[in-house]
Amino acid sequence: MDLVEWLQRIMVGFGAAWVMWLMIGLSVISVAIILERAWFFWSLRDDLGVLARDLRASLDDSVEAAIKRMEASPSAEAAVVSAGLAVAHKGPEAAEEAMAGATALQRMKLERRLAYLGTLGNNAPFIGLFGTVIGVVMAFDELGKAAVNTTGAQAAQAAQAAAPQAVMSSIAEALVATAVGLAVAIPAVAFNNFFQRMIKATLANTEALTRILLSHLKANPSFVVPGEGLAAHAVEKPRKAAKVAESRATGGTAKKAASEKAASDEADGEEES
Repeated sequence: MDLVEWLQRIMVGFGAAWVMWLMIGLSVISVAIILERAWFFWSLRDDLGVLARDLRASLDDSVEAAIKRMEASPSAEAAVVSAGLAVAHKGPEAAEEAMAGATALQRMKLERRLAYLGTLGNNAPFIGLFGTVIGVVMAFDELGKAAVNTTGAQAAQAAQAAAPQAVMSSIAEALVATAVGLAVAIPAVAFNNFFQRMIKATLANTEALTRILLSHLKANPSFVVPGEGLAAHAVEKPRKAAKVAESRATGGTAKKAASEKAASDEADGEEES
């Protein structure tokens, strides 16, 4: 038995049904990912126009208002701006780097599991085509069997009798495999493109909001967030305490030296008398 005949027997023995079951399983996973990603993007929705206007107004008002407004928004854009506000007291460069890192993290969250949809959309038609090839092989195998078992005019009659039955059913199975592959690929590609478009829009909105914060920081070099004042107070308080202790120690030493000098002068006076 050569390799071609061995592969043919394997294809004919298993048929194309397992390919369609595989495609159905992959489509179930695809639908689950589509629903999960749709819910995820829906949970991040916010009015970005209002958010940008509120960010400008809150920055002009107070830092506390800006932080509270960003924390109240569920959007990925607000999460990136919050990362910049957290280090805004260190300068525009630090805020820009922090927001760049936060943007990278948000991109990873937005693109999670989309690679599966892209891969399935690109390869599902080929898997269906594989099932189609198996169905065609089965059809020709049925024709070959009919020709081998009969001779002459009987071979032609047997081939004609086999065509409406086993041969045509094999061809129908092949076409069904192609249809299943396309049915799985089309939604995966469509939703993958839709989610990729939403990711691009989210990143563009993030860039716009980060520019608003950076422009405010560069226009106000003395911009200080509440955390910096608290940290400076925490550092200054031990310094003041150390100075007080030092002054007390110096004052105590001076008083002690003065008392010792007075006692010495009094003793000298008694000796002279």
